[in-house]
Amino acid sequence: MDAWLESMLTLLALPKFGLGTVFVIAFVSATLLPLGSEPAVFGLVKLSPELFWPAMLVATAGNTLGGAFTWWNGYGVERAYEHLKHTKPPDARALRWLQRLGAKACLLAWLPIVGDPLCAVAGWLRLPFWPCVLYMAIGKFLRYLAMTAAMLWIWPGQFTF
Repeated sequence: MDAWLESMLTLLALPKFGLGTVFVIAFVSATLLPLGSEPAVFGLVKLSPELFWPAMLVATAGNTLGGAFTWWNGYGVERAYEHLKHTKPPDARALRWLQRLGAKACLLAWLPIVGDPLCAVAGWLRLPFWPCVLYMAIGKFLRYLAMTAAMLWIWPGQFTF
């Protein structure tokens, strides 16, 4: 177990693999698994400032694809539930709110705690996939840009290696 953990840490070492690591971490953090990708993005940009914009784009792509994966999980779970129960679940107030907003609700996919489940619920409700992905990408890009810029330039002394 220790050898496996050490090999995984070596594989994901930021200075050696950089953008690939950011992509994988951003992807996984957009699933329902509890993981934050901002420290990895910040770490890479701090170590290699010339990678600021590539890191923003790669993190956004990974996080958006992770959100799309979560959307498909929600869609699949809903189909399985429908197949097993042969009935639709009763609509709660939050579900009606999401249905009313439609794909635009995925703009909030960047929010901590509720953002990733929001992508799954969007799939469950069968909101249109590509508009959901577009809104996810916009929100996630703005989050990475704001958080990394804040850590680098607004509070630079708070985040050092």
